[in-house]
Amino acid sequence: MSVARDFWLSSGHHFLDRNADGRLVLTDEFLKVYLARHELMPPPDACGAEQALYRALLNDPRRLVRTGEIDAIANGDARDNWRHMVAFRDHLLAHPTIEGAYLSLVCEGTRVPFLFLDQLVHVILRNMLDQTEDVYLLRAAEMFFRPQRLTAHEGSLIAADEEHVGAAATSPLVAMLGLPLADNIDVLNDDNAASYFERSDRFDTALDLSAGRRGLAALGKVVEHWVKHLLAVEVTVEPLTEPGDVALSWYVGLDAEATRIGDALWRGGALDADERANIVTLYRLTFSDSGLILERLAGEPVYLILAMTADGALRMKPQNLITGLPIRELAIAS
Repeated sequence: MSVARDFWLSSGHHFLDRNADGRLVLTDEFLKVYLARHELMPPPDACGAEQALYRALLNDPRRLVRTGEIDAIANGDARDNWRHMVAFRDHLLAHPTIEGAYLSLVCEGTRVPFLFLDQLVHVILRNMLDQTEDVYLLRAAEMFFRPQRLTAHEGSLIAADEEHVGAAATSPLVAMLGLPLADNIDVLNDDNAASYFERSDRFDTALDLSAGRRGLAALGKVVEHWVKHLLAVEVTVEPLTEPGDVALSWYVGLDAEATRIGDALWRGGALDADERANIVTLYRLTFSDSGLILERLAGEPVYLILAMTADGALRMKPQNLITGLPIRELAIAS
């Protein structure tokens, strides 16, 4: 029996345990990963209060942190970082699983830094896709937690990791597309697919999101897995190669620009040429069990909109799939 290859070590999934349902369980080792971040490691000239708090949490990362301990830190930025981190840690500790903590944040509308939310999405996807060998699926899943920069080139729409697009390095692909310099970005294809696993933590592959190609279909499959893993709901997601004019009986924007476009269409507005060009794709989502959806939508598909901004930026909001689907009773996993 073949063993699935590892990927996304940077998610920290090796530091977490799993329960009988395959969900992620918090460990002290995972909490200590946060303490290793440069935002929290006290510099040599840090005050005694900050150094004492850091040492105490390294010894016991679940230790109760009193408000006064943070207030005593001299540096204002350090105080803010510690407040955010301790509040987030306490939220994780309050839930039996990482999935449950994420769902609670999303459904309660709790405001947390993008960094924390993206990290949870990253490790949940790593757990969810553990046995996946389809690298197109894995690359598409990166879009859930890493902002992208999209560029049209010779009829294709290419998504590259935004952080790498802005990096100072040389790349034949970047030169070809006229993008800012980046670090060894290659468009994922069958010839280089095998290299994905060894370079997965570099996030340096680009994905073709052109209509009718594997990228959009793979992203739709990730949506299916995401909804099933977190909500225990079976759905089918298909990209519409020729969406035309559809009646948006219900829609979910997969990013802020898509939500803005969907809201405009919902109110009966018309899109201009530039707004239409910003739509990357339209997905049709159908439920395996129609009894799960709101009665007034029986037999109607749900549409998912994916869009980029005028400058090609795309930051997906996978939480919209949790809060935006027309499910009768949303069961929040623990």
